[in-house]
Amino acid sequence: MSALRSEVWFPNSRLNYPKKMVHTKKELINGETSLIGVLGCPIKHSLSPIIHNAALTALNLNWCYLAIPCETENLALVLESLRKINCKGLNITIPHKQEVINYCKAVEPIAKNIGAVNTLIPANDNYWNGTNTDIQGFLAPLKKCESLAGKNGVVLGSGGSARAVVHGLNSLNLSHITIISRNKNSLKKILNLVEKSKSNSTTYLGLIEGDSSIKEYLRASSLIVNTTPVGMLNKSEKKESKTIPLGKEYWEDLSPGKILYDLIYIPKPTEWLKLGLKYDCHLINGLDMLIEQGAASLRLWSNIEEIPINIMKEAAEKALRESS
Repeated sequence: MSALRSEVWFPNSRLNYPKKMVHTKKELINGETSLIGVLGCPIKHSLSPIIHNAALTALNLNWCYLAIPCETENLALVLESLRKINCKGLNITIPHKQEVINYCKAVEPIAKNIGAVNTLIPANDNYWNGTNTDIQGFLAPLKKCESLAGKNGVVLGSGGSARAVVHGLNSLNLSHITIISRNKNSLKKILNLVEKSKSNSTTYLGLIEGDSSIKEYLRASSLIVNTTPVGMLNKSEKKESKTIPLGKEYWEDLSPGKILYDLIYIPKPTEWLKLGLKYDCHLINGLDMLIEQGAASLRLWSNIEEIPINIMKEAAEKALRESS
């Protein structure tokens, strides 16, 4: 698949799928089963197959959702191959959310603004169209919290997920957002994107890990979001990561009520959130975000509005209990 960049979003983001896409009987995979899935590396830890397949069963859709491992050097080939076998849709996760833009025929403005795609929808001529549902998923749990307007926030990381998070926070009218990263280039890119797309008076600052002022900004924040993979369960080694973003010494004076939001959902909770529990912080893990962004993707692929989010969450929580 040749690399494409387009300045125009396809006119009908839902495409022209039939209104009724239900299978008449609940049954196992057969010759008519269609494929959807998630591309990433690593991907074995993903709960997406569990939550999506639970939804597909409830909707009586004869589709199957798979976790598909994909190295960066194979991304173009895998995308082209899946499109040619009429894959109905794909989620994109670490580390491909930015690179995949190069292989989209068209990119929706929201994804273009943040420079990251997490959802691919089939386009004509064996191409994909790209969009991003991470923002919708990220904001859903924060709607249950007190208003963050006029307060300070910190985002750890500067990758594709961080871009969605910062874009989402822009709608909450925070006073100041500090982005902390170990990568100077990606930090510079995310700050440039913010300046181009922000719609309010929020100020932004970028800091490189190790900066002496980091503790000060952490202390002054009402919300801290971890978008890095630090603390994620390493399933291949069958052990939980005991690592904490930035290092444990940065979190010795957390104040009660501070919101710690970790996009990681395995393990549940992470070591970072366990530390926050000791200080009576308000804790949010990535499960709600995963489910909400997944439901939004499924709406786009299927053209079905009523997605069984409760069933998706029940399936995810059951899987987490069984694996703990």
